[in-house]
Amino acid sequence: MATLFVSDLHLDPERPAITELFGRFVDEEARGADALYILGDLFEAWVGDDDPSDTGAFVAGKLRGLRDAGVPVRFLRGNRDFLLGDEYARRAGMEILPDPAVVPLYGKPVLLMHGDLLCTDDTAYQAFRAQTRDPRWQAQFLAQPLAARLAFAQQARAASRAHQSGLQAQGAMDAITDATPATVDDTFARYGLDRIIHGHTHRPKVHEERGGTRIVLGDWYEQGSVLRADRDRFELAALQAGAL
Repeated sequence: MATLFVSDLHLDPERPAITELFGRFVDEEARGADALYILGDLFEAWVGDDDPSDTGAFVAGKLRGLRDAGVPVRFLRGNRDFLLGDEYARRAGMEILPDPAVVPLYGKPVLLMHGDLLCTDDTAYQAFRAQTRDPRWQAQFLAQPLAARLAFAQQARAASRAHQSGLQAQGAMDAITDATPATVDDTFARYGLDRIIHGHTHRPKVHEERGGTRIVLGDWYEQGSVLRADRDRFELAALQAGAL
């Protein structure tokens, strides 16, 4: 058996085929796994656990079924679903991990991250991240009516697209939105580990860095992406819509 890692699914009602693909992945391959780790951005947007979306309900049901079948489901928040809370986690049978989190993997510790903390050259995003992770900001935001929160999420997505378009126009998109090499080196040194697994950048690859191995998970916008890990291998694979 293997431990499975996914990230950046960005599940959304506008892309039902990807939500269906994730559901089949959970029902089929994940049922035989040692554990499933979801490293953030499970949803395209999450404005509070009171959101009654069909997508959220579908995913909670699938993950709860997986957990009830004996497969642990562990989740850490991303930049799109940082407001996912304990209530939804209970519905889905997920354990929420801190970001970053050190976890044992077949007798050896690894560092799990969403990955946005590594992108320190994107100072505008890091300022937004610091603001929205403030507990006071979150409490004020969650106190607003659901309609207002959904409108904010739409505005935030539009602002993110505009920010990325600006970076592309400057020819700085790849450098600014990818992991900053010095920050990667500092992270390896700070935790004293030789393996990091993260998502966020949507650039799936196994990097051999000075401090160790950094495995970047892919996104699920056009197809699925999964890391299969066991005692002897780390395999990044794409999941086509008809492959499961």
